[in-house]
Amino acid sequence: MYDTIIIGCGPAGMTAAIYLLRQGKKVLILEKETIGGQISSSPLVSNYPGFISISGSELSNNMFEQVSNLGADFELEEVLKIEDGNIKKVITNYNTYETKTIIIATGCKYRLIGLDKEIDLIGKGIHFCVSCDGAFFKDKKVAVIGGGNSAVINALSLSEICKEVIVIQNLEDLTSEKSLALKLKSKNNVSIITNSVVTKLIEDGTLKGIEINNDKIINIDGMFISIGMIPQNNFIKDLIKLDKNNYVDSIDCKTNIDGIFVAGDLRTKPYRQVTTAVNDGTIAANLVLEYLK
Repeated sequence: MYDTIIIGCGPAGMTAAIYLLRQGKKVLILEKETIGGQISSSPLVSNYPGFISISGSELSNNMFEQVSNLGADFELEEVLKIEDGNIKKVITNYNTYETKTIIIATGCKYRLIGLDKEIDLIGKGIHFCVSCDGAFFKDKKVAVIGGGNSAVINALSLSEICKEVIVIQNLEDLTSEKSLALKLKSKNNVSIITNSVVTKLIEDGTLKGIEINNDKIINIDGMFISIGMIPQNNFIKDLIKLDKNNYVDSIDCKTNIDGIFVAGDLRTKPYRQVTTAVNDGTIAANLVLEYLK
């Protein structure tokens, strides 16, 4: 019997575990893929307090070492289902666990284009988060893939620091809010290529360029993919209330189910950063402590 089962071993889940373990609670962390979540694939983190710069994998490993030293149980298993009740059950592909409370911190995945070598080049020229990695491309040439609000906002931010920004949209025009599109089109160092898709990545271990529509080659220093995110929520769709975009609809970090909390990128929120994930983990852990009383 666990006091809390935390589903997801990213910054949100590990922060929650630290707070709960320090209060003497019995905690199990379940993770299906990678310790650290998205941050583990970032080559350099320069916006986390206390570190001038650190690799995402090192930051994740430091967090996990702290959690392990405090005595957390950890299993590399995929959660398939949650059953609610006074005693809740978490069913994985290998086991069934019982717990008094649950924190869901499975986060999101960035939607990929689906090209050969794309995953290998993440952090080596392919990026997603401008506020995290945009500064690495000061005075350089980058491409932004997508035409919605997120893509246009990313392109606008990059236009302030990059020498040249190329926006590639697969439709006839940008689909962002009109005011954002007009602002982007007014930028002298931004060009927009519509009715086009990236069909090949040019690389030698790092990204060097892209091929568009099986024809045109464009040399670039980096590429930011902005075609949406996929919440990792398949196991809770029939239990937890979701918003229209399939994020967990939560107030602070509370779900619609007593004793089940959410932290990190999976929940409805305006900003998705490692610092906001850590904040959520702190809040969720303290809500669990209040609930257990």
